[in-house]
Amino acid sequence: MVDPTTMSLVELHQVHVQSSESSQGASARGTVRRPREGPGAAKRVLTHHLYFCMRDFRLNVGEDIEIFFSLYDTKRAAYISERFLVKISKEGFSSYVERLHSNCTIFTDLGSSDLNRDIVVVAHVMRVGRMLLSDSAKHKLPQLYRRPYGVAVLSISEFLHKEREQSTPQDLEQEFSFKVYQCEEKDFHTLHEFIIKKQSNKFSPVSGQANCGIDVSLKLLHGELPQVREDNALLLKNMAVTRKLGFADVIMPGDVRNDLYLILERGEFERGGKSTGKNIEVTVLIVDNTGKLLDDTLYGASGMDGSSYYQSMVIYHHNSPWWAETIRLAVPIDRFYGAHVRLEFRHCSTRDKTDKKLFGFSFFRLMVDGGATIHDGIHELFIYKCEDKGRLDPAVYLNLPVGVWDPTPGVQDIASPFGRSQKEVVCVRTLLCSTKLTQNDDLLALLQWKAHPNNIKEALDGVLKLNGEELVKFLQDVLDALFSMFSTEDGSSTAHSCLVFHVLVSIFSLLEDTKFEHFKPVMDAYITGHFAAALVYKGLLSHVQQSSDLATTTEMQEPIQKIFRSLEYIFKFIIQSRLLFARATGCQYEENFKKDLLSVFAAINKMLNQPGEVILPTQISLLTSISPVYEQLQQVLPTIECTQLATAMLASLPRDLPPQLAQAKLTAIRHLVTSKLFHDSESRSLLLSATCTHLRPFLAQRNELKLCSDILADITSFLFKQRESQIAAGKTNNILHHDMEIICISLLDMLLQTVLIILDRTATVVGYLVACLVGILQLMETSHYRLIWTELSSRESAKPLKDFLLRLFLVFRDLVKQDVFPQDWFVMKAETNLVMLEALKEFSFPLTTRFLADRQTFDHQLWSNYFNLAVSFLTQPALQLEQFSEVKRNKVMIRYSDLRVIMGFQILEMWSTLGEHKIAFIPSMVGPFMEVTLVPEPELRKATLRIFFDMMECEQRVRGNFKQVESELIDKLDILISENKGDDEYRQLFNTMEHLSAVLLDRVQSEDPAWRESGAAFISSVTRLLERLLDYRSVIQGDENRDKRMSCTYNLLNFYKNEIDRKEMYIRYIHKLHDLHLAAENYTEAGFTMKLYADQLTWGMNPLPASPHFPAQPEWQRKEMMYRKIVHYFDKGKCWEQGIPLCKELAELYEYRLFDYSKLSHILNTQAKFFDNILMQLRPEPEYFRVGFYGLSFPLFVRNKVFVYRGLEYERIGAFTQRLQTEFPSAQILMKNTPPEDNIVNSDGQYIQICNVKTISENNSVFAQGMFPVPEKIASFYQVNMIKKFQSDRPVHKGPIHKDNEFKSLWIERTTMETCNALPGILRWFEVTKRKVEEIPPVRFACETMENVNAELRQLIYYHTNEPGLNINPLSMRLQGIIDANVMGGIAKYQEAFFTTDFIASHPEFTEYIYKLRALIFDQVHDLEAGLIVHGQLAPPEVQPLHRRLMERLSQMKAGLRHLAPHLDIMQSSDSFHRKMGSIVHMPLPPVPVDKNNPTYEGVNGICSRSSNSSGNYGHLAMDSEDIYSKPGEKENGDGSAPPVPARGDVRPKSAGYNTIAEMARNPMGSPRNEYTSLPSVRPTHSREGSIDADHPPVMRKSKPRAMSPHTNGTDSASASQRNSWPDGEAAPPLPPRGCTPDKRPAAEQTPPAPPKRLVANSKNSLDAGGDNISNGSGENQSIGSAEWGPVIDAADPPVLSPRSQQPPAPPPIPPKASTPSAPPPPATPGDLAAANDNYSVPPRLRSSTLDSTTSP
Repeated sequence: MVDPTTMSLVELHQVHVQSSESSQGASARGTVRRPREGPGAAKRVLTHHLYFCMRDFRLNVGEDIEIFFSLYDTKRAAYISERFLVKISKEGFSSYVERLHSNCTIFTDLGSSDLNRDIVVVAHVMRVGRMLLSDSAKHKLPQLYRRPYGVAVLSISEFLHKEREQSTPQDLEQEFSFKVYQCEEKDFHTLHEFIIKKQSNKFSPVSGQANCGIDVSLKLLHGELPQVREDNALLLKNMAVTRKLGFADVIMPGDVRNDLYLILERGEFERGGKSTGKNIEVTVLIVDNTGKLLDDTLYGASGMDGSSYYQSMVIYHHNSPWWAETIRLAVPIDRFYGAHVRLEFRHCSTRDKTDKKLFGFSFFRLMVDGGATIHDGIHELFIYKCEDKGRLDPAVYLNLPVGVWDPTPGVQDIASPFGRSQKEVVCVRTLLCSTKLTQNDDLLALLQWKAHPNNIKEALDGVLKLNGEELVKFLQDVLDALFSMFSTEDGSSTAHSCLVFHVLVSIFSLLEDTKFEHFKPVMDAYITGHFAAALVYKGLLSHVQQSSDLATTTEMQEPIQKIFRSLEYIFKFIIQSRLLFARATGCQYEENFKKDLLSVFAAINKMLNQPGEVILPTQISLLTSISPVYEQLQQVLPTIECTQLATAMLASLPRDLPPQLAQAKLTAIRHLVTSKLFHDSESRSLLLSATCTHLRPFLAQRNELKLCSDILADITSFLFKQRESQIAAGKTNNILHHDMEIICISLLDMLLQTVLIILDRTATVVGYLVACLVGILQLMETSHYRLIWTELSSRESAKPLKDFLLRLFLVFRDLVKQDVFPQDWFVMKAETNLVMLEALKEFSFPLTTRFLADRQTFDHQLWSNYFNLAVSFLTQPALQLEQFSEVKRNKVMIRYSDLRVIMGFQILEMWSTLGEHKIAFIPSMVGPFMEVTLVPEPELRKATLRIFFDMMECEQRVRGNFKQVESELIDKLDILISENKGDDEYRQLFNTMEHLSAVLLDRVQSEDPAWRESGAAFISSVTRLLERLLDYRSVIQGDENRDKRMSCTYNLLNFYKNEIDRKEMYIRYIHKLHDLHLAAENYTEAGFTMKLYADQLTWGMNPLPASPHFPAQPEWQRKEMMYRKIVHYFDKGKCWEQGIPLCKELAELYEYRLFDYSKLSHILNTQAKFFDNILMQLRPEPEYFRVGFYGLSFPLFVRNKVFVYRGLEYERIGAFTQRLQTEFPSAQILMKNTPPEDNIVNSDGQYIQICNVKTISENNSVFAQGMFPVPEKIASFYQVNMIKKFQSDRPVHKGPIHKDNEFKSLWIERTTMETCNALPGILRWFEVTKRKVEEIPPVRFACETMENVNAELRQLIYYHTNEPGLNINPLSMRLQGIIDANVMGGIAKYQEAFFTTDFIASHPEFTEYIYKLRALIFDQVHDLEAGLIVHGQLAPPEVQPLHRRLMERLSQMKAGLRHLAPHLDIMQSSDSFHRKMGSIVHMPLPPVPVDKNNPTYEGVNGICSRSSNSSGNYGHLAMDSEDIYSKPGEKENGDGSAPPVPARGDVRPKSAGYNTIAEMARNPMGSPRNEYTSLPSVRPTHSREGSIDADHPPVMRKSKPRAMSPHTNGTDSASASQRNSWPDGEAAPPLPPRGCTPDKRPAAEQTPPAPPKRLVANSKNSLDAGGDNISNGSGENQSIGSAEWGPVIDAADPPVLSPRSQQPPAPPPIPPKASTPSAPPPPATPGDLAAANDNYSVPPRLRSSTLDSTTSP
């Protein structure tokens, strides 16, 4: 855990950097490596070890097995390790336990280079037993032979590479399996090569054992072997060590090894007159000169004990055997000289089962005569014949030559007691791995130089060529010999001094090699403990000086470079020699020594001052290695003198240096500041001054910045530790204070300048330099700052001080605004902020004392930069504690407190000192100070608000107003809140409730009356703006808040336009709203939104600047661009009527102003396409919904407000409700449409009330000039678009409710609403601004219902007259429904309710409606007659029985109407009505709006057939009953069952609504209409023959399916319906089959539904929302019809009904037939009115209540 209080900022930065690098490395490797601990943690691991364990041997040989494992390098084709032996008994591996860990070993000393090689594990499997496996096993074997069996090879290269990168001490072992293969015995030595090279023709698996193989596990360990043993003590306990064949990459000083490896390669033997080859076994043994056997010195492999002899394997019948066996000879050092190896060759006969027969021997000596060990390599040995072992006397055969290479003068072969064949030889190879023995003759000659003084030069030359391994093994002896040869006893040089010096330098250079760097402690120990040459310092100094002088003149620089790189050890010997001499002589010749020393450094400085390419590498070598010399000189010179020598050396370098030399110079400086010289106070001051002087040019030129930062980091870290130690000790050291003064005066300004220049770069060095800068500021005290102010102010002008402060401010500003440090370096950032805060406090002193006194000294730039920096510091993300977790926030508060509050009050303090200069910061500082108020600290916010009052007061006093403060404040508020800054409490800052009343408003109102009113108005305006901005901020994220964002954006753009007239802000939010609409695919709304901007533009030539959405262009061009875009949006939104005026305006521009006929042609084509689309394209009519948001938890912009929403295409109330619930998931849907209670409005919850509303279209100016009726296709658009007025109806009862006839008391509460804007507009919803409620009396509502029924019937008659090919079913069912309802007594209900003398007498105000109702009833009869005439002409034969029945029913109906209100003057009222309305023959029938509450049937000709359970008169009501709203999925039928599954193809969202794809009959002048229609739009010009493509029928819109009554369910619905509506005992005629006209409906709908049964409505059924409009309520011009019928209509020539519609109110419902007294109806409820929708003319409540039980719901 890092404690930032215990380390400097640069050290903290280094910790973060190292941690980041470690994590990045772990991420790249895919694992996290555990950090190593201890002083060697940063060192690279150079030595590795492979743990090996054989887990199983899956092979059954029948004899004992020996397996030799070794590591093999496939590229070099050489073994790199000893062999490791695992013995397996013939019983098997699991039965063999010789000792613990006998099957495990560790292969040691693998270097990094070894891990990169292609390494394999080779297993040689040998059996121990009979010569041949085929030999009989019954007899006991007198002799055992080691015989080859097989080889297995396992590649571990991938494992090693992977483990090297990912290994951790916790890594588990990895297991491997590999197979054993066999080959011919003569090739056994190369079988592993065959396997590696995959020469499968030369080897084969072990026969008869397919699964044979070896299982092993491996694990790679890292580090020096002692440490590995310690870390894995349990794993490696008592485990055999298998050494590497050769030394490790790193030879440790304590390593002791004395191994000589003998590899039995091959032999060549004579046949000896026999036909078969011999079975040759080699026995190896070591004997001394006397013939004594050296016991336990032979190791055939690790894992086995030492023995006195070793027996090789036997190759069967082969005279040229290859053994390739490695044997380790462990001979003690004292026994090495004089010992020799003897190889005895024996023939193992298969016939003679006795002893093996000796037939020859070979030998070689371990040491040659000079004392050198036998050389590495292959040795070809003579084979001497001998069959008697007793004759093997060393005294005899050692005089013989070993081989052809042996110069031993032996006796002649003839005189030799042992014969030898020239053809017989044996080849062996030796390898010495010893730290005590050498094979080098030159090294021996050097060590024995006194015995051979004449050969010194040759010995020295030979030593220069030696490799390092030989030298470091005998380091002490070699150095002693060299220094003995270097000088005489009196210190004079010898003839070989120069050459000896070069050998010494060569040895010193070895220590810089990684392989031998561990021998530096050995060298140091030699210098201090063994070195005794007290006079060599003279010669060494002389050679160094000569080398320095020679470097400037010679071309041979490499030897000199080698000398300079070894200066550290050269001077160690010089100093130790001088100390020995001084100790022996009492410091004699001290002055001479210093003089010689100064001469050396003078020569060095002179050499460094020389330019040139040749000498450059030498100078670099010197600079990189000389720094330790000055530290060592402290033993013989005062520290200050050593420092002076060092600074003189640095000063001797030229000013302009090549890059490599500059790096070397900075490296030398860094070594000096980290040396012991820097610990001395006096020397440190000298070094600091020199260092700062040398660093300035590098910083100024921005060269080698990384090295500069490293030097500064070392300096600041040291000074920080010194200061902390003194504080802990309670001491005060003025030297440290002085050191900081040196840095402040000499380097701080240049460091600032450099950081400022590179801060915006991405270089990694930026962080290092910034850490150094902040680290220096961390060490600075107030006196240091004052020293800087004094130093900079003492110059000619204040400009240096100003420049310094400006740089500081800019650097700090960039530090808090840019990510100099990674975001997760929180501690680093926090500590940096703490330092910057203290520094900012110090900066206030020169600002107030030197740049504020008067107008001449006041510097606006400095002050402005200070304030901006302070605000940036305060608002930086790293200080926003609200974004932290609670735990982290508490820790930050404990360690740092809230730095924002401290900085905020510092800002206030500085502002208060400005006085009259405050006006200079208006309005530039309004925005920055607004950001200060974002800090959620109440006291700071209150205090900051006073600044705004000061600004308002100051500007009012100077300029007479505060417009600039107001304008800037509003701009910045918008920007800050839009950036999601601020919190919910922020609103109260500018709220008259709390802070504002206490801070701003009270101050404003108590000031000068001249600006009291404007100030209060300004604050009020800001408060309203804040409300809108904070609402906007709360919904700025999330797709579910898209509609809320639209509302907030709409509120803001209206605010900027209407309240403060900020055009640029207004346009900005127009673009935001436009983008939101595009994302939601609200193209019509996007077009209206962009038109707001376009309306701000003219067709002038004024140039407009570029914006994020448009380039710089003339005003007309931008308006043209926007118009074209808007036209495109209106096209996509199918709002072509709104695009046509824009097309006309563009056409005028192109034709009369631009004369661009190409664009004119294009826009006219677009306009023509729009006209075609209006007539030809199918447009779904939108539904509108009234939505009330109640409760205090809603956002302000919707809280307790009512809106009218325009639904999406095909969106019904269920889908709309789900969408609102997604947007407001916490809201509860109110189930009733009654006005909400106060407890709901003022509650803390959220409640939403939703219902359908009907549109009320107004007179459209588009049709004002029309000469002819407007076609329905054109007029229909304006019935549901460009609407501001809407209505909804709710049934209420007044007075007593009549059970038999509830319509006497049923009134309608009609609510008319007006929105603030027409729909569609720039939103899909607008707030209701006006609301009017009126009550509709029962008789008037009956008139409206009758009018709707008649209008629908006329519409059907009109379409069937003009389109005879249409499906007849809709007309049949409509006629049947109306006639049946009236004949069964429905009109009697109306007569009972409204046509009685008592009602007329008691309600004279309703007389007009009574007459109108009677006239509408008569008009219905006329319409029915006209419909039956058309029906009779078009009905196919199978429908004619139904037609005849309808005719009979109509006659019954007419007979019943003769007695309708006989007390009224029928003819008079009828005639008066005819005078107003005209005859049905001479007046075209209005198109009948089609009921759309009911299921529809898609005919091929485009007419949606209606089922017989379509709505009756009351089915056309749009009432907001108390229980009208049900949650989606909960609406039930009258019988309580779930609603039916919608018909196939009905893709509309389901909702009880009133709109359709196109309504068939509307008043083009905007009369009220019936919204509940389901018929699709039909072009009147369709002919019977193929007017609509049968393969592509038009998409029909289906109304929400209602629950089917019993007689409409199943396949017999039609017949059942007819039987129930036909008189008893008569068979009803069947409905016309759909086969009479082409019908593409689904098969399930082939049979049309029968006329409905008359059901008793369930009171729980919901009413459809919405109702019919009444145009004026006067009753005039609202009905068509006459009391006269029959002769008026020509049966032979059916009338042609006009599509033109009148403006009748919705006709009242025809009273249902009277109910029978035997079964009184249940109590009536308003909900019953809309539930029974199975009758076309009579509401269910007015029908007979006596129903058959089978027809009850």
